[in-house]
Amino acid sequence: MTTTTQDLHLAQDFPAASLSEWRALVEKALKGADFEKRLVTRTTDGIKIDPLYTRSDALASVVNALPGKAPFTRGMKAARDGLGWDIRTFHIESDPKAANAAILEDLEGGVTSIGLQIGGIGLPPTREALSAALAGVLLDVCPIILVAGENVFDASLALVAEWDAQRIKQSDRQGSFGSDPLGTLAMTGRLSEPVETALARAVALMKTTADSSRVQVMTADGVVAHVAGASEAQELAFMLAALVSYLRAAEEGGIPPSEALPKINVSLAADIDEFSTIAKLRAARHLIWRVAGASGAGDAAAAVTLNCPTSYRIMAKRDPWTNILRTTIACAGAALGGADAIVVLPFTFALGKPDAFARRVARNIQIVCQEESHLGRVDDPAGGSWYVENLTDEMAKKAWEIFQDIEARGGLLACLQSGFIQETIAKAAETRARSVATIRQELTGVNAFPLLGDDGVHAEPWPKPPASAGKAAIEITLLKPHRLGEAFEELRDAADAHGGFNVFLASMGEIVDHNIRTTWTKNYLAAGGIAALVSDGYKTPEEAVEAFKKSGASSACICSSDAVNATLAEPTAKALKAAGAALVLMAGKPGDNEATLKAAGVDQFLFAGADAVATLKGLQQKLT
Repeated sequence: MTTTTQDLHLAQDFPAASLSEWRALVEKALKGADFEKRLVTRTTDGIKIDPLYTRSDALASVVNALPGKAPFTRGMKAARDGLGWDIRTFHIESDPKAANAAILEDLEGGVTSIGLQIGGIGLPPTREALSAALAGVLLDVCPIILVAGENVFDASLALVAEWDAQRIKQSDRQGSFGSDPLGTLAMTGRLSEPVETALARAVALMKTTADSSRVQVMTADGVVAHVAGASEAQELAFMLAALVSYLRAAEEGGIPPSEALPKINVSLAADIDEFSTIAKLRAARHLIWRVAGASGAGDAAAAVTLNCPTSYRIMAKRDPWTNILRTTIACAGAALGGADAIVVLPFTFALGKPDAFARRVARNIQIVCQEESHLGRVDDPAGGSWYVENLTDEMAKKAWEIFQDIEARGGLLACLQSGFIQETIAKAAETRARSVATIRQELTGVNAFPLLGDDGVHAEPWPKPPASAGKAAIEITLLKPHRLGEAFEELRDAADAHGGFNVFLASMGEIVDHNIRTTWTKNYLAAGGIAALVSDGYKTPEEAVEAFKKSGASSACICSSDAVNATLAEPTAKALKAAGAALVLMAGKPGDNEATLKAAGVDQFLFAGADAVATLKGLQQKLT
C-alpha cells in the first residue's frame, strides 16, 4: 500500500517576521535602556556576541563544508568510529601499585585510554615503576599517554620496553610520549637542557617510531596557557605557535611536515562556556589545516588528534559537588566540538588526590554523555548554527592574528623569554578575574549560591612537588596556573580562621517585598564566609530591632524592595543604630536618598556590579 504525503507549511498563514520588527519589540521591552549594554556581550577576546542570529548572518564559506573535508572545521573524520571519542582518565600517583589498582578499576569501569604523570609527584621515570603500574593492561588495546615533562625520554624508553615485553607489533602500538619542551618550559619556568637539544631528541623519537602510525611523540599543548588565564584565542595561538615550532624542528631533522603532523597531537581545555568550547575546537582544526596547508601538507591535518581535559581553572575547593556540574558541561562541549579524547577531572581534584568514588563519577560523566546522550553519534552537531559558525570564524581570526604576532616577534620561545606571552595572558586573566569578582561571571558554590558549613567532602592533599634539581639551561617567568574561585576561597578561609561572621538581616515588609533582596544578600554575604540571620520579615522598625537584640549579632543589613525602603529604610536604620548596631548595611543602591540614609545610620550599601571580593574583605575587617 502506498501513502501519499504532503509537506505541511505551518507558518504560511502568518506574515513573515523581520529583524526590524523584532528590534522594535525589544526596544519597547527595554524601556529606553541601551540595547548594546543590556543585550550584547563580548568575550575576553573582545568578540561580539549578539542576542539573535538570523539567516543573514550565515557564512558563505561554510555553506558546502562537510566533515572530513578541508578545512576540517566540521571535523577531521567523515564518520566517527564507535561511540565517538576516547574516554581517558589521568593518574597522578607515585606508588606504582596504587596506580595499577586505580588504572585497572578505571578500565573495568569503561575507560578506553590512560594518562600517566611521570616524575614530580607522579610515577618515577623508570621501567620498573611503569611496568608495575601497567601490570595487567593490554597495551595493544589501551593507549598510554605520558605526561612527563623533562622525564619524557626516560618515560618513553620505559614504555617502549613494555611494548617489547608484551611483544606488541609496531603497527599495534598506540599512545603518546607527550614531548612538549616549550609547554614544559612555560609551566615550570625552567629546562635543564637547551630547547634545541630537547627538540632534537623528540625528532629522533619520531624517526624510531616511524612504523608505529598510532604513536604520537610530541604534544602542542594550549592547556598550559589556559590554566594561567589565557583567553580562547590566546590558548589557540599558543598551541599553534608550539605546533609550528615542532614542525620546524622536525623538518630540520629531516622529517617533512606531512610525516611530522601525524606524530604530533594537540591539547586544548574544555571550559564551562559550552559554546566557546565548541567553537574553540572547531577553530583549532581550521587553524591546524591552515598551518598544514602553508607547510605543503594540508591533508595531513586530518591525522592530528585533539585531546581535551576539562578545565582546571573552573574547579572549586568549596562545595566541590558543584564541580560535577561544571565538568559535565565542559565534557559535553568537548564532545559536541569533536574532541578525539576527553579527560574529565574528578570533582575533588582541586582538593587533593581523587578517591575511587571521585574517579568513578568522572568516568561516568563521559559514559552518560556517550552511551546515553549519544553526543558522539553526530559529526559536528553545532555546524550550521549561525551563532556557532560566526563565533568559530571570529575566534580563528583572532587566534591567527595573535599567532602572527608571536611569529613576528621570533616565535614562541622568544616570546616566552621576553615575557610577551606572560604579559598578554596576565591581561586576559585580570579581565576574567574582574568578571568573577563582580559576579558578572557566576561560579555556582563560589560566588553564587555558596554553601556555608561542612560540605562533607574530604580528600588526601596532593604531596608537595620536589624541588627542581640541577642547574637550569634556560629559565623564564612561568605561566602560573590559578583557579577562578581562589579569591573567594581565600575569604572563606579567613572567615573560618576567625571562627565565622554573621549579620542580622532586617528584612522589611511582607515576603513578597523583601524576598529577592533577602536571598541575594544571603548568598552575597555567604560568598565571603558571612552567615546571614534570616527571617520571614518585619512589618515595623520596632519588630526588626527587637529581633536584632535577641539575635546576638553586632551588625545588621536592611533588605527590601525600593518601594518599602522609601518609607521604612530610614527609620529602621535609626532604630538599629540606637539599639547598638556597630555596622548597618543596606541591600540595594540608595539613589537620590544616599545622604539621608547615611545620616540615619546606614554605613554601607551592598549592590550588584561592585567588586564583591573587595567589599566582602572590607566587611570581614569591620566585623572582626
